[in-house]
Amino acid sequence: MTDPDPFGRAIYDHARGEREAPLVQRDGEETLEHPIEAFYFGDFSPDSEDSRWIESRLSGPLLDMGAGAGRDALYFQERFETVAIEVSDALVETMRERGVADARLADMFALPEFFEHDRFASALAIGTQLGLAGSMQGLRQFLGDLAFVTMPGASALLDCYDPDREGTTDLLGYRADPTPDLAARVMYFEYEDETGDILLFRLFGPDRLREATVGTDWGVTEIRYVGNDYHYIAALEKR
Repeated sequence: MTDPDPFGRAIYDHARGEREAPLVQRDGEETLEHPIEAFYFGDFSPDSEDSRWIESRLSGPLLDMGAGAGRDALYFQERFETVAIEVSDALVETMRERGVADARLADMFALPEFFEHDRFASALAIGTQLGLAGSMQGLRQFLGDLAFVTMPGASALLDCYDPDREGTTDLLGYRADPTPDLAARVMYFEYEDETGDILLFRLFGPDRLREATVGTDWGVTEIRYVGNDYHYIAALEKR
């Protein structure tokens, strides 16, 4: 029996025009319909200021981590080699059917198991999946693994929610933390008759991300808030 994958199944069905039920985020009795079309099936727009900023910091070969339905990979693969990874078979199949040239089943938190040393010139993780590192130690481990699979001078763009910004506390599943610049988010997905595993996201503010880079090959060069007052993208460079 395969593990439940309501998230991947819902996106796969949506891509094929076969989705008849909502994808629901749940925290106990609190629920929220996940906006699949808006989050995963729009185009990467090179005309927006935020998109131009993102594109200016990426080069190939690019590793797109947690690539979803392949929105960003479809754009960047026309410009340089792009490898898109996901932990869901349904999402990998969705990307392939949508035209992603190199979509692979791989875990962004176990990168050395899937890729050789110095494989990529840049890396991208858009979707706040960085929070699944689970802890400051997990974040440091991820940054070390990312350094292993990237070239000297590589760049990375990673996004997260800033727990110290107004609005973050309204997120479904938000959990406060007494430590400054840290919080958590606990939730799971439901689709049709399937319930996914409980997901624990750690919310790292920019200062905590900078702290996590100490002792790694990475340094944070810029923090850019996008979309609202609490969602940010961090630009990192490999020393």
